[in-house]
Amino acid sequence: IWSQDHKVIAIQYAITAIAIGLVALGMSVLMRLQLGFPHFFSLIVPNNYYQFITMHGMIMVIYLLTALFLGGFGNYLIPLMCGARDMVFPYMNMVSYWVYLVAVLVLVAAFFVPGGPTGAGWTLYPPQAVLPGTPGASWGIVLMLLSLAIFIVAFTMGGLNYVTTVLQARCRGMTLLRMPLSVWGIFMATVLGLLAFPALLVSAVMMTLDSVLGTSFFLPAVVSMGQPPTHSGGSPLLFQHLFWFFGHPEVYIVALPAFGIVSDLLSTHARRHIFGYRMMVWAILAIGCLSFVVWAHHMYVSGMNPYFGFFFATTTLIIAVPTAIKVYNWVLTLWRGD
Repeated sequence: IWSQDHKVIAIQYAITAIAIGLVALGMSVLMRLQLGFPHFFSLIVPNNYYQFITMHGMIMVIYLLTALFLGGFGNYLIPLMCGARDMVFPYMNMVSYWVYLVAVLVLVAAFFVPGGPTGAGWTLYPPQAVLPGTPGASWGIVLMLLSLAIFIVAFTMGGLNYVTTVLQARCRGMTLLRMPLSVWGIFMATVLGLLAFPALLVSAVMMTLDSVLGTSFFLPAVVSMGQPPTHSGGSPLLFQHLFWFFGHPEVYIVALPAFGIVSDLLSTHARRHIFGYRMMVWAILAIGCLSFVVWAHHMYVSGMNPYFGFFFATTTLIIAVPTAIKVYNWVLTLWRGD
């Protein structure tokens, strides 16, 4: 189990991600059953429902999809498709998996502490996430934030490994514009993660300080359960900006590896080179760059300046163009394919 082989580590990532994903799937099934048959599933009280929604969303987005596509497919495919013997830093690759496993275990531990896991919603918006009265407002939210911080450490170790391997360990003749699109998708997703996850890490640390030490980075002057907070003056909008600066690139951290894998699968089974290979590469790069200038379209109702909203609406429309190019090229690859 302490193997430094990239294939073994990829399988470990995949098994762990799928296992925690099945937990989230179970919570989803229970929520649907409660909605469909509320009289038969009265054990799921409103507090539990909020907690299930929060844990289901966070597990699926972070601990399943991100870990499976980058930790699983990334570890397995990058050395094979680049012609490298292994990752450049195999020991760090192994450590990244075990740190990821610790993050998963800390997250699961939230189910067993007093109050249970946080019920603040998967976006963890303050002030709800840290105010008394919210399910899991003490230990639950702290363990969630601690788990996210540990996950980001694991991702950073793995991500630096992927980027270095792609840039420095390709075999002779494997130029960047000869790499399979699967590698391009995983590479760009990793770069996005290395740039976006620090925003989530900073917001997690700041919210932990709000919850544990009584700071007020995100806590405004509100009344909770009939009592004003002991500390206030923070800005919930600051958290929203930090979270969505990470949150929208996260969409493409998950999507770009899938786009690359689909491209190679279609090319293989159509028995044709992918139509417009260079265009596909530039589309991946364009999607990655544009993903950092669309985050505020999640915040139109936050009271932002209309001109600010117009800018983000425009960039949101523009990012659809390289995505559409990829779909058109897939269709043209299949056209008269064998």
